[in-house]
Amino acid sequence: MKIVHFSDPHGGGPAEDWMAYFDKRWVGVFNYTFRRKFRHDLKKLANAVEYILDTRPDAAVCTGDLTSAGQPGEFAKVLKILEPLKNSDIPLIYTPGNHDCYVRRPKCVAAMHAAVAELSQGKYTFHDLPRRLEIGGAELLVINTSAPSNLLCSWGFLRAKEREFIVNNCTGNHDRPRILITHYPMTEEYPVLRMRHRLFGQKQVLELMKNGALDLVLCGHVHKPYLKIDGDGRGECCAGSVSSNGSMVEIDCDTGNRKFTYRTIEL
Repeated sequence: MKIVHFSDPHGGGPAEDWMAYFDKRWVGVFNYTFRRKFRHDLKKLANAVEYILDTRPDAAVCTGDLTSAGQPGEFAKVLKILEPLKNSDIPLIYTPGNHDCYVRRPKCVAAMHAAVAELSQGKYTFHDLPRRLEIGGAELLVINTSAPSNLLCSWGFLRAKEREFIVNNCTGNHDRPRILITHYPMTEEYPVLRMRHRLFGQKQVLELMKNGALDLVLCGHVHKPYLKIDGDGRGECCAGSVSSNGSMVEIDCDTGNRKFTYRTIEL
């Protein structure tokens, strides 16, 4: 089984209405205007789509942060680039990031919900998450860990519903790979230093990873890609930001032995 994993394109733009200056969107707009637009190139996302269509993996996984401030125009910009992939027969799995769930403004929430429905190719909606999928001989557990947080933080939360879902789907012996798809990493080496950006509630998941009940976590959020894996390739894979690093990860999975190998795809 082959999976192509990309994340965090961070399409951005100006404030789309005057209310943006009275909620958290002004932080995302400010960040994009003075920093992200000089670091993130959506042409690299277009190159990623072209590569996926050419190589035809068993699945393509996007672990969130399509946008910078969760605005409808930002979603529209990125969805247009992803449209050829969305309209292909290659299974596409997307879970929103914290920037996609940036604020509670109804039109922003509606745009995020529409993005989930479109990119899932009808397999699930936002309200269906968490969701278990079987693709290419593997079990994919798709969860949402993102929600609006306060002005200065980018917290994620693994709530009781998601924890129960993961535990229930990781019980007993398994003869096929179990892969968790989430925006936030489960592992965190610097929980104090990264307090503003961390996930809460993942202790049980870390135990499942440790005892082998969960084989692999695919995530984003951290813009520099990394692998935290054992000798069989089991552990956690962060794709980084496709538009900033100009790269994504190609994962080959030996479904019979639950072993993984990785290759960085430069865009």
